[in-house]
Amino acid sequence: MTTMLRSYVQGRWVEGQGTLATLVNPATEEPLARTGTGGIDFAAALGHARGGAPALREMTFAQRGEVLRAWSKALHAHRDELIGLAIANGGNTRGDAKFDVDGAIATIAHYADLGAQLGSVRALRDGDAVQLGRTARYAGIHLWVPRDGVAVHINAFNFPAWGTAEKAAASLLAGMPIISKPATSTALVASRLAELGIETGALPPGSFTFLAGGPGDLLDRLGPQDVVAFTGSSQTAAKLREQLARRGARLNVEADSLNAAVLGPDVTPDSATWDLFVADVVRDIIQKAGQKCTAVRRIFAGPQLDAVQEALVERLSAVKVGDPARSEIGMGPLSTADQLRDVRAGIGKLAREAETLIGGDKSVETKGYFVAPTLLLARDPAAAAAVHRDEVFGPVATLCAVPGDSAQAAAQLAAGLVQRGGGGLVCSVYSDDRDFLRAFVLAVAPYHGRIYLGSEKVAGQTMGPGTVLPQLVHGGPGHAGGGEELGGLRGLQLYSQRVALQGDRALLDSIAPAPEKQ
Repeated sequence: MTTMLRSYVQGRWVEGQGTLATLVNPATEEPLARTGTGGIDFAAALGHARGGAPALREMTFAQRGEVLRAWSKALHAHRDELIGLAIANGGNTRGDAKFDVDGAIATIAHYADLGAQLGSVRALRDGDAVQLGRTARYAGIHLWVPRDGVAVHINAFNFPAWGTAEKAAASLLAGMPIISKPATSTALVASRLAELGIETGALPPGSFTFLAGGPGDLLDRLGPQDVVAFTGSSQTAAKLREQLARRGARLNVEADSLNAAVLGPDVTPDSATWDLFVADVVRDIIQKAGQKCTAVRRIFAGPQLDAVQEALVERLSAVKVGDPARSEIGMGPLSTADQLRDVRAGIGKLAREAETLIGGDKSVETKGYFVAPTLLLARDPAAAAAVHRDEVFGPVATLCAVPGDSAQAAAQLAAGLVQRGGGGLVCSVYSDDRDFLRAFVLAVAPYHGRIYLGSEKVAGQTMGPGTVLPQLVHGGPGHAGGGEELGGLRGLQLYSQRVALQGDRALLDSIAPAPEKQ
């Protein structure tokens, strides 16, 4: 018997009508739930959400933080239930499911803490006051205030918990109501997340709307004060840009990313930095079956190329692929049949310009959406095209040879190859050579939202490049979409308008007091 997922609109739960989508277990193809948004009045839903804005804006940051605190506690209390849903509907191993669910809980809790730190103010100052006249009395300040609209969150299938949470936490703390639309194929976790948030009773009326299915004509009804935060493919992002440009709504995009892992020429197989590099790369290939926007897609190595190939093939060969409900399984299936088709096609495209070392595009199981961990080798990556152009969103990475007989030359060559990815969310580099790191990092920094430096000193405490931290910016230029989320208080700026105020300093302070010192 399948579950019927409902949408939460205009303060009540409603079932969709008409044609419904079926959610399945990607390991067994067993139907789990049905859902749709047919019959929903999107104009009325949007109007109700807009009506929630004044109550949110009237709340202090501390009060908004308490809303998030209640939601985070509710998720923690139902953690095992959420993990079970992620295993069933997402094809996650228990470890992968915990990664998603715990990331959601921690991110909401982080923004709850930020609310408490900001205290009783309702708008956020940007920098210090600036003297504009002959005396300090005539001054100017910059202020972030909530946009007077609705934030529409369109989330991807791979992180139904974390993706929902990171957008919602920043939006609610900023003071902007949400319409949250998860990817339909894995919406079981997001649906339960929404239910738990509503059940706390802490969310003000109109501040949270949940769509368990398509958005209908919602996007055509948005205006200049509204925000759309989108995570997904660059093709869909391009359509959204065109659609929303006519409406004037702000759009933030997180799209494709050919993330690179670069091994410095100084790193040898008997070092802690080497061990960190191998562990990080293998984890990022197989975690969530490679369905992470931050997963390593390209691996660059110089004189250690043969040793890297041997270490990665050995580790990937030991990974057991199968139904993630079984404890011995190290990697589950892809999330949907469409994903399986696309990943197989992508592997075939890469294999035309690189040698397949392990895995490939062949079937792994007779049922379910499985593909084996796949590693390819490009001995001449400078001559390759697809490796630097096409993201294969699965457990697939290409090892690339980087020549260079000095640290400076290796840094320049590696940076040039990394830049061909057109911009990424995260680049990881492993080295203890400061000259190599300085040259490489400064060369690739304009092309990335985040750079992870793996070295001997951090080997025992880092969570790896694939972990998105709420304290740091998540997003990237160019190919990665050009968007920016999280980054602590920076995450509120997407949902805010920066305004300059000038006048008497005492009046400015009374209108927009500075946050209390903690």
